[in-house]
Amino acid sequence: MWCGAGPLAVVAAVFWTQCVLLDGVDAKKERKRPKEVTPQYTETYNATLSNSEEVAGSIKISDHQRVDPLGSWMDFVKRPVGNFPGKCRKRKRPLPGPPGPPGPPGPQGPPGSPGAEVTQEVLLQEFKDMIKEATERRAEALDRQTSPSQLPIALLTLEGMTSYRRIEEAFHCKLKGPVVVDKKTLVELQNFQTPPAKGAFLRGSGMDQTTGRFTAPITGIYQFSANVHIDHNEVKKSKSQLKARDNVRVLICIESLCHRYTSLEMIVGLESNSKIFTVSVQGLLELQAGQYTSIFVDNAAGASITIQNGSDFMGMLLGV
Repeated sequence: MWCGAGPLAVVAAVFWTQCVLLDGVDAKKERKRPKEVTPQYTETYNATLSNSEEVAGSIKISDHQRVDPLGSWMDFVKRPVGNFPGKCRKRKRPLPGPPGPPGPPGPQGPPGSPGAEVTQEVLLQEFKDMIKEATERRAEALDRQTSPSQLPIALLTLEGMTSYRRIEEAFHCKLKGPVVVDKKTLVELQNFQTPPAKGAFLRGSGMDQTTGRFTAPITGIYQFSANVHIDHNEVKKSKSQLKARDNVRVLICIESLCHRYTSLEMIVGLESNSKIFTVSVQGLLELQAGQYTSIFVDNAAGASITIQNGSDFMGMLLGV
C-alpha cells in the first residue's frame, strides 16, 4: 500500500516546490518594478445618458467616458474658428446700394365719363351768387357790430361790381390851326378836329368840332380839361415893360357866360423866358340838358398872343 502512494507523494511534492519558486520570483519582480504614478482623470458627465445608467438618483460613469485633459486642451486649441456660434461674431450687414432706375409707366387707365358742359354764363352766375352771399354775410356782421340807432349799411349792387358801364359821351379833340388873340381881348376857341393818331376818341353827338362847343345830351356831372399852348413872342418883342396885370386867363365856360355860371379858370403871368408855354385847366361841371361849354382865352397883356395848333379840349359824362 505504501508502495502505491509513494509516487503520488513525490509528484505532489515537486508540484508544490514549483509553485513556491514561482511565487518567489514574482515577488522579486514586483519589488524591482518602479512605482508608476497613477494618472489623475477628471470625470465628465455625458449630458445625454440612458435610463440604464441612472440608478437610484446617482449616475454611473463608465471607464470609456473619462476625458484626457491634455487631449481635450489640444482639441480646444486646434478647433476650427468657424465653429463659434453666431452670437459671438458681429455680422456685417451689407450697405444699401444706389437706387435702381424707375420702372416703366403703367398702362393708361380707362377714360372717365364726360363732365358736365360748363358755359361762361353758368360760371358768371355762380360767381355772382358767391359775391352776393359774401356781401350779405359781411353786411350781417356789420349790422351786429353797429348800434340799433344807426341805419343799416347799404349793399352794393351786384351789377355795378361785376360789369363796367359804357361811357356814352366823351371826346378828345385838338385845335386845327393857330389862333391870334389881340391885346385886351376875350376869344372863344373854335375849329377843332379829332387827331388821326390812335388814342383819340369821339363818342356821342354832343361835341361840335367846328364851333368848339360841347352840348350836354342829358343832365349830369361832366368832367372837362384843356391844354392851351400860348406863343407870347410878340409880348417879349414889345419895348413896354410887363406890368402886374399882364396875364392870360383860360376858361371853360357854360353858355359863354363865364361870370354868370360857374366856370373852370386858370390865370398865368407872362414872365416865362420860353417862347411857348402851356396853360392847363380842368375840373367838373354840372350841365343841364341842352347847355353847352367851350374854351375862352382872355388876353390882358399889352401885346397879342398866339394860340398854337394842337391845343387839347377833352370832356366826358361821369354820371347823372
